[in-house]
Amino acid sequence: MRKNKIQRVDIKIGFACNNHCKFCIQGNKRNTIPMRPEKEIQKNLKQSFQAGIREVVFTGGEPALHPRLLNLIKFAKFLGYKQIQVQTNGRLFAYLDFCKKAITAGANEFGVSLHGHSAKIHDFLTSAPGSFNQTIQGIKNLKSLNQIVMTNTVITTKNYKYLSEIANFLIKLKVDQFQFAFLHIGGTVLKNQNWIIPRKKNVIPYVKKGLELGRKAGKKMMVEAIPFCLMEGYERYVSDVYIPPTKSYDAGYVIKDHTKYRLNEGKIKHSNCRKCRYFDICEGPWREYPEIFGWDEFKPVN
Repeated sequence: MRKNKIQRVDIKIGFACNNHCKFCIQGNKRNTIPMRPEKEIQKNLKQSFQAGIREVVFTGGEPALHPRLLNLIKFAKFLGYKQIQVQTNGRLFAYLDFCKKAITAGANEFGVSLHGHSAKIHDFLTSAPGSFNQTIQGIKNLKSLNQIVMTNTVITTKNYKYLSEIANFLIKLKVDQFQFAFLHIGGTVLKNQNWIIPRKKNVIPYVKKGLELGRKAGKKMMVEAIPFCLMEGYERYVSDVYIPPTKSYDAGYVIKDHTKYRLNEGKIKHSNCRKCRYFDICEGPWREYPEIFGWDEFKPVN
């Protein structure tokens, strides 16, 4: 059953980033939207805490580039947030001292983006030579300090055939959880649309192989933006029913309930989906995908 009470607040504190990912949903925001002021973010934290929210995730862009991130983490801890996550590309965490400062400030969970098991793949997708080595060192540093590390791998044409290798790599890095997320067709993806978007039917066998490796290793795993009907035998890993109800502070606007946003605006279901046993809990794909490829891949599960 879905939970209705908002549990988490997602605060985008700025869109600057030292990667230039070829699939970035934020597009050109880094060049048009400045870092948010510390006092404004503190106000968001206060209001959310007063509303009963006890989980916060600082996102971007790359939140580690915000000059007041450590102060914001300290403030969240001072207010009483129990879970304080930094969603990051991990590159600044390659510096052990920065890791220690973030942890001392109060951060206790880290969501790290990793898009390949090699520099060749990851650096190509991030358009940032050397980013792979820094991200890997960041993960190693955080795990050496006994931190919770969850990774997110965006599925593209350039990495989907290597998802089992990526899974093995993440298992060896001892991450606590990994997620395979099908790319969201927006932002920078639109510039690369002619080559970067794979067909989901081609991706699924590789997703399942990666999940199987994780299952044998006892890892927590999720798959995002791939509907239940494509995940036969691996339905338990579909993220739709696990993502906590979240309030989001974005670029000049607020999404009061991100689950409702995904259901009503972001994602879509076909009329045939009503025949599916998973209709009530499945969110469907991001709406742009069937606009491009149609609905033939999605078959109701009876």
